[in-house]
Amino acid sequence: MTAASPPEDIWSDWILHRRGGGDPAYDAAVRADMMRFADRALDGAALRPHMTLVGAGDGLVAFRAIERIGPTLEVILTDISPALLAHAEALAIARGIRGQCRFVTSSANDLAAVADASVDAVITRSVLAYVADKPAALRAFHRILKPGGRLSLAEPAFQDEAFEVVALRDRLEAASRAGDTPDRILQLMHRWKSAHYPDTLEAMARQPITSYGERDLFRMVGAAGFAHTHLELHLDAGPSSITTWDTFLDVAPHPLAPSPRQVFAERFTAEERTLLERALRPLVETPGLTTTSRMIYVTADKPA
Repeated sequence: MTAASPPEDIWSDWILHRRGGGDPAYDAAVRADMMRFADRALDGAALRPHMTLVGAGDGLVAFRAIERIGPTLEVILTDISPALLAHAEALAIARGIRGQCRFVTSSANDLAAVADASVDAVITRSVLAYVADKPAALRAFHRILKPGGRLSLAEPAFQDEAFEVVALRDRLEAASRAGDTPDRILQLMHRWKSAHYPDTLEAMARQPITSYGERDLFRMVGAAGFAHTHLELHLDAGPSSITTWDTFLDVAPHPLAPSPRQVFAERFTAEERTLLERALRPLVETPGLTTTSRMIYVTADKPA
């Protein structure tokens, strides 16, 4: 970071550093997944030459769109993180496409710097998941789209992870009520997992990443005024890309979460860390360990 660069924030820090855990092999696997999600969202946008689209984040969607469509496509990159936009702008300069890009610091539920009915497509990849007021963001997307414009969303689904933590808490509380000795490993697992996801239904409802499911998102898109809404929930199980203990410790599951290494250092004693490592490390380093990704894809039109 140069002296003139904006300071990093949780969003830029996660995307540029903590998402890959400092492991080049794992980071490459994550980037491949991100490209797959971006391509699916771009497919849903049905872009054509001479269009203008709004994208966000590190520029993945916008730059991929330019690769597909060519020099007539204009893109507006919006994000709440000035540091992430500065990173994307540096990439655009390096790729020789800076003239096709406009960079706007804005939250998704505002977009005041983007004029009404001025863009042909709005594409998000892992944006709405972190927005507290999702209906307001969808209304902003509707406002800036031209009549007949296209919305295409690719958003992660985190509710299942949170439900698992809620179930873990419920199991421990049930054992306590029954007078049973709580399972030590389950207690430590709960303490670790609850640093990443809420562990009560009430807390889930207050967190942007867990306050909605795919049906909620479907209803919100329609309520914002969109038509021809189509939603697909993709559940994909496959071998984990995390194969070493150090990578596991340094990968934060989402921007709002600390890494396991940070959780263990702040919330566990040395004896507890050793105990949990003995339980988890063999699982993490087991070849072919299966993990599941959950993505929600939505396409819709602004009525003409």
